[in-house]
Amino acid sequence: MPGTTTTPPLGAAQRADVVVVGAGPAGSSAAWWLAQAGREVVVLEKATFPREKVCGDGLTPRGVKALEDMGVDTSPAAGWVRHKGLRVHGGGETIEVDWPKLHRWPDYSLVRPRRELDAMLAGRAEAAGARVRTGTTVTGPLLDEAGRVAGVRTEAGPASEPGQVLAPLVVSAEGVSGRLAKALGLLRREDRPLGIAVRRYVRSPRTHDDYLDISFDLAPEGPTAAAMPGYGWIFGMGDGTANVGFGLLDTRRSDGGDHREVLRRWLATFPTEEHLGEVDATSPLRGAGLPMALHRQPAYTRGLLLAGDAAGTVNPFNGEGISYAMESGRMAAETAADALARPEGPARESVLRRYPERLRAAYGRHHRLGVGFLALLARPDVVRFATAHGLKRPALVNIALRLMGNLSDGRDGDGVDRAISVLTRLAPAV
Repeated sequence: MPGTTTTPPLGAAQRADVVVVGAGPAGSSAAWWLAQAGREVVVLEKATFPREKVCGDGLTPRGVKALEDMGVDTSPAAGWVRHKGLRVHGGGETIEVDWPKLHRWPDYSLVRPRRELDAMLAGRAEAAGARVRTGTTVTGPLLDEAGRVAGVRTEAGPASEPGQVLAPLVVSAEGVSGRLAKALGLLRREDRPLGIAVRRYVRSPRTHDDYLDISFDLAPEGPTAAAMPGYGWIFGMGDGTANVGFGLLDTRRSDGGDHREVLRRWLATFPTEEHLGEVDATSPLRGAGLPMALHRQPAYTRGLLLAGDAAGTVNPFNGEGISYAMESGRMAAETAADALARPEGPARESVLRRYPERLRAAYGRHHRLGVGFLALLARPDVVRFATAHGLKRPALVNIALRLMGNLSDGRDGDGVDRAISVLTRLAPAV
């Protein structure tokens, strides 16, 4: 388990090549890739494992690919539950659509509770050589005389003395709070969508299912203003439970309703034998924010790189965050390793300043399309019409799945992929 080694606690002048703050998917991915590059990296995580995180627990084929790139065994024998695709409900219609068969991406998704996933990824980073310290709160950045980040200040428990870890580069994978970014004046852009997700686990026969359930019909009358732009989910966990939740993808368009109540009312529409109600709950109802559309910019400044939710990498189309957290963690690590191979000064800084553009190139145009999609999804009448007619056409659903999930082979793919590639290139980056 990460953080349980006998290494002495952090002292007043620990040193590393890079400090990674946060041991979620972004931070552990960054740490693993940095360790693979031969860099000395310290990971500081305020919680101890296992810990709960509000999440749907689902990894799309993008997330599967990120795991496989890290050498993770994603087989059922290793504890993973696989799904073939999505079962989508909307406008009174239901369709099952498999994940696309592409060259660049696997054709299946995975689920695993975050309390297991995060501990596993942190352990993998530690096994690669990263020094993972749990129960350690980062209270702020250390700045040199020029105002550049030179490390972080820490507290490792209520009875411990404040300490510090010195490093020429820091990766913030702190999540939506972004304490380090705020300390350097990087605030969340209010014009970018911020979603919210609420979820709980229930003991249900839905635990074994080949498909992930997604529903836009969250009330008997279909989509409502309180639930748009958003959707409900039921993800079978394969262990006797299901993860059930509701995600409102843009709180700016909300009518101010109670998101928990939306979930409760939707689950109340199911027959009691589905065991999806509050009496079947095995966990409290919890909520969390979904920072989207590269909402905090620039993603690099004065020795600090942002990754995952700290940079707002959540996909506006569907609220997917784990995949992009791991991908951006890798990009931050590769940028840091490349920069540290250069002499300190302009050459190193030139490499670091290209990191925000790398994120924009990877996600900016897709996120712009997603923001436009949210404007349409905010209209219940449009959603009702689109789902009632579109779900009758499997080919259209397949195209939508590729676009929304950011899954294609690009210009090397079929006609659908090439069309998506053109559409994405025409969109301005966020």
